Amino acid sequence: MVLRGGRQIPVVVLAGFLGSGKTTLLNHLLHRSGGSRIGALVNDFGAIEIDAMAVAGALGDSTVSLGNGCLCCAVDGSELDVYLERLARPSTGTDVIVIEASGLAEPQELVRMVLASEHPGIVYGGLVEVVDAAEFDATRARHPEIDRHLALADLVVVNKVDRAADAERVVGLVRSLAGRAAVVPATHGRVDPELFFDCRPAGERVGQLSFDDLHRDGDEHTGHLHTAYDSLSFATRRPLDPRRLIRFLDSRPEGLYRIKGYIDFGPYDTGNRYAVHAVGRFLRFYPEPWTPGAERRTQLVLIGADIDAATLGEELERCVDDGAPHADERGMWGVLRYVQGAAEDPAAV
Repeated sequence: MVLRGGRQIPVVVLAGFLGSGKTTLLNHLLHRSGGSRIGALVNDFGAIEIDAMAVAGALGDSTVSLGNGCLCCAVDGSELDVYLERLARPSTGTDVIVIEASGLAEPQELVRMVLASEHPGIVYGGLVEVVDAAEFDATRARHPEIDRHLALADLVVVNKVDRAADAERVVGLVRSLAGRAAVVPATHGRVDPELFFDCRPAGERVGQLSFDDLHRDGDEHTGHLHTAYDSLSFATRRPLDPRRLIRFLDSRPEGLYRIKGYIDFGPYDTGNRYAVHAVGRFLRFYPEPWTPGAERRTQLVLIGADIDAATLGEELERCVDDGAPHADERGMWGVLRYVQGAAEDPAAV
């Protein structure tokens, strides 16, 4: 999610064991970024597939600039904050940062480091775990810790379903292990980038030939990516009741991966609208002043896998304020729990 004004860059951790298809998926995101500028941090460069060198366009631990402005850096854990600081500078124009973990890395540690960062220019964008459907049983036998990794994930991409003899069983097993995470089957790492970030740049890219321009034709699968997930757009000119909305958000269903947009809480806070950013279990609100003369309305987009969009829409309708007297000065307390700096223990669920 791109927040105008107090703009924060989502940092996505991309994990999975060797051979699961992380680099293929990263290549796909770079080619289908919609012009967005991606900062790609490759953790433990020497342990990944040779394809990553093609992504980075370099041999060795160098920082390079690609045709569409993507930045690729080889990085280890101790350098993570340094590179996050570098990529989050406004001058880079970075729209999203993807950290590709080593196939033997502990994703929980990378997630912890991102969440622990005090850099005001970044926000946690979720843990994406990639698994190889064809080798899932064998990988699980060799690496039983995969069950724990799946339980921590916000989104699981079950890759190579075209190579698995019993793909439906594997996807079902992964869903049972992944808890509340959204689970998306894929082939060749083809997942719609909208699951990860908004596919439009924060600013106009002038005179820049992107991967999208080079690959706009010739991929017959591109038009079918949307079938892997469901989305819901919700808009209303009536303010939302903060207590009702928090109950909705705290009980959001399995598979609902992303929530983004702006909320009008009306009489509860007449001076601010609230940008909302949720990915998996992570939730945060960002109050920002209304633009003078702007229409006050709530606009939300919900994205997930196997979600009941109609039911979610009905539940959001029930969050609309009913116009009753507003003497409840504590009504916003639940929201403020998820505003960074407004509570002692902000915002991760």
